[in-house]
Amino acid sequence: MSHYKAYLISQDGHHIKAVNLECVDDDAAKKRAEQLTDFSHVELWEHARRVAKFGSKSA
Repeated sequence: MSHYKAYLISQDGHHIKAVNLECVDDDAAKKRAEQLTDFSHVELWEHARRVAKFGSKSA
């Protein structure tokens, strides 16, 4: 299992909060992080490596 963080970003670019994710690989982490995009943008990181960036579904 790898440790990932999904950072929720507001529409104006401000950090809202970070969500810790434990996932087996990048694909699993991407699926979980994408579920967080209802009201904010999400950046998925594994330590210092950005894995993915998702736009908000409500934007």
